[in-house]
Amino acid sequence: MSQNLFLCSGTARPSARWLDAFPEGVCHEQAGLLASARPGDVVWVEAAHDDWLDRLGALVKRLPGCHLVVVSMTPDSTEALAALDRGARGYCHALAVPSMFRDVELVVRHGGLWVGPDLMARVVGAAGRALAPQAEVQPPSLSEREAEVAREVVNGLSNKEIAAKLGITERTVKAHMGAIFEKLGVRDRLQLVLRLSEHHDVSLPVH
Repeated sequence: MSQNLFLCSGTARPSARWLDAFPEGVCHEQAGLLASARPGDVVWVEAAHDDWLDRLGALVKRLPGCHLVVVSMTPDSTEALAALDRGARGYCHALAVPSMFRDVELVVRHGGLWVGPDLMARVVGAAGRALAPQAEVQPPSLSEREAEVAREVVNGLSNKEIAAKLGITERTVKAHMGAIFEKLGVRDRLQLVLRLSEHHDVSLPVH
């Protein structure tokens, strides 16, 4: 059975909320973690020391098949991008609520990427601008409303911003997103942008 393992070092310790999320989670010093981790485990690393990036990179290499997640007491986009560049599959606040920790675990275990909605919107918007083709073409088999939602995702808008712009509820946006993901076979917003770009569908027509 897969585990949740927290890398303990100096002041880096799992929060009470992390422990609430994962009652069976284990805190290990690096040597113990390397000995205990198995493919499929989620390994949590805190950005608490100057050398945390080096430690993260070393763990990624030494723990193939594990899912590395970075937690930070002062999360910011620069730090998040650095973590992803070193091989992390997730990045979130060290004091996130238990339900969010469990959401992060679920996403990374299934091959997804978790960086939180604000950073994801920035990354998706940048990717959409960089990858969008010049000519507009017909979108894939999406409904008119789904195409509108997809276009705003490519523009980097969050679910809340899409709801406000299209005059619908955030719950409805989430429902459309679920349908879009299923129809296009993608797991997250970034994959959606890449999928549309691959098929030259990023510049969805305005109805």
